[in-house]
Amino acid sequence: MELFTYMEKYDYEQLVFCQDKTSGLKAIIAIHDTTLGPALGGTRMWTYDNEEAAIEDALRLAKGMTYKNAAAGLNLGGGKTVIIGDPLKDKNDEMFRAFGRYIQGLAGRYITAEDVGTTVMDMDLIHEETDYVTGISPAFGSSGNPSPVTAYGVYRGIKAAAMEAFGDDSLEGKTIAVQGVGNVAFTLCRHLHEEGAKLIVTDINKAAVQRAVDEFGAKAVEPNEIYGVECDIFTPCALGAVINDHTLEVLKAQVVAGAANNQLKESRHGDILHERGIVYAPDYVINAGGVINVADELYGYNRERAMKNVEKIYDNVAKVFEIAKRDGVPSYVAADKMAEERIERMAKSRSQFLQQGHHILSRR
Repeated sequence: MELFTYMEKYDYEQLVFCQDKTSGLKAIIAIHDTTLGPALGGTRMWTYDNEEAAIEDALRLAKGMTYKNAAAGLNLGGGKTVIIGDPLKDKNDEMFRAFGRYIQGLAGRYITAEDVGTTVMDMDLIHEETDYVTGISPAFGSSGNPSPVTAYGVYRGIKAAAMEAFGDDSLEGKTIAVQGVGNVAFTLCRHLHEEGAKLIVTDINKAAVQRAVDEFGAKAVEPNEIYGVECDIFTPCALGAVINDHTLEVLKAQVVAGAANNQLKESRHGDILHERGIVYAPDYVINAGGVINVADELYGYNRERAMKNVEKIYDNVAKVFEIAKRDGVPSYVAADKMAEERIERMAKSRSQFLQQGHHILSRR
């Protein structure tokens, strides 16, 4: 990979390599765009095949956070960290303390949070060295478990998608097929059940499925059957790339809206949904409740304020559909446009302000 060529092509701002010999820390911080504000994105710890794979993942995830934060209406840019190592074997306190010092050295350009392979305890260790971290223990003023908040945001987004598809956002009587019933999805199922939706659920964890059957009267199906069930709404809340050539052959839903990341295996699968008239709520717009929630910590966490902002996911999803109709494009393209237009407006505003300041100084 020719790093500067890649960074220039996708307009990345900064790539930081961090190592600490004593603790074994090997981390890569990628900052994609800070037009809207400091970059916010989690720290992932993973056993990458090689260093290039780690760099590519950091860059890809950082750009994704730029779009997610912009689409969510946050005054934050996009960044991400990957730590190379096995999260089950290679962690130690010194590693995260050292990493916290690197974050502190960026003087607020990057704010981290937990991600795959990292925990609240890890964030607490980072917090020992810097205030530029969210998702720490509630004792330090954190928001705590983000799953219920993410679930509520997805619920609001499903209602917006239902309005687009059916002309009514009520979910009463709608059949909703939920793939995965983990922490986020189980809470989501509760919201859907309380509104009167009929649930079909699946998960590789049989105990989780049985819990949904017992508490919500859900119908259980095998994991490979969920794509072809008769339903109004398909709600992926587990794996990525679940909208693909195979599943599109059997999908009967009129709406695809769920919590899973990277639901489209390829962009063309979003085009196919659009061509078939299936309403798709882009994943990074509908599942932004977690990042909206932790972002509120930056102002001194207030749950009521955070939940009001999460409620706006309904409006954000609806705006995606408006842009899609305005420009005649699939909703996944419209989501990118919504994020890009917001960033461009801010960039233009800043440019005009700087030009005015230069004009005033030049007259003196």
